[in-house]
Amino acid sequence: MELFKMGGTITHKQALATGIIGAVVLLLLWYLVTMSGEIIRPQILPNPVNVLKAYPDLISNSALFTNTWYTIKLNLMGYFYALIIAIPLGLIIGLFPVTKALFGKYFDALRYLPIPAVSGIFIAAIGIGFEMKASFLAFGIIIYILPVVVQRVSELQNPANDKDYVYLQTISTLGATNWQKFRYVYFPYVMQRVSTDVINLTAISYTYIVIAETLNKEGGIGALINIMSRQSRTAEVYALLFLIIAIGIFQDVLLKKLDVILFPSKYNKPSIKSKIMK
Repeated sequence: MELFKMGGTITHKQALATGIIGAVVLLLLWYLVTMSGEIIRPQILPNPVNVLKAYPDLISNSALFTNTWYTIKLNLMGYFYALIIAIPLGLIIGLFPVTKALFGKYFDALRYLPIPAVSGIFIAAIGIGFEMKASFLAFGIIIYILPVVVQRVSELQNPANDKDYVYLQTISTLGATNWQKFRYVYFPYVMQRVSTDVINLTAISYTYIVIAETLNKEGGIGALINIMSRQSRTAEVYALLFLIIAIGIFQDVLLKKLDVILFPSKYNKPSIKSKIMK
């Protein structure tokens, strides 16, 4: 059977069925090891039944829906601020040797900056409200995306990259202007690849959100987790953690579907424009 063959492949239905079985096995093991409370203390790992029971209480007494929307809105604003800054700036740095030589290494070095350590600077500069948290999150995304944009431009300009460099050679041979090169080669190429990097960043961004929301507990799932942890309400903490995972998975799926629509050539699919022309 392919399921037990090293390097084998399975169908989508087989993968789905196997995944469901795996989830059931993990839940059953979780239930069994926490059923008595003696193998693992409830303060460390609560029973899954208690985690499920925590949701109604969180909804009625902790404004779960309001706090969830606060977290989602913060995530969206952080990405918005980050992308409108990182993409143009990264393109400018990557496209011109002078800007790359002047600033490239310094912006790239920002990746080693511990994000939680700069939270005090944002509080001092902006305050402790929603805008500060969105700016803090945006900064965390920028220092990841900006070097990636510069790297993607460098990949396209690298003659050793035969697969992609040929597009730049071709349009240059045709006598294209700098604007035409940017519009038809540089910008589409960079955006197609950066979109994948943005999708991969989804998991990391929620780490920054939790940090931001604990700075001033005015709302959000991260603030709720901090409050529940202080009150030793472990079941509620796990319920909130699973909620963040669910939101992240949903966002990941949504972004991937949007990526197919915006960049169909990545997936060998016709664009919306070509479908309309037909």
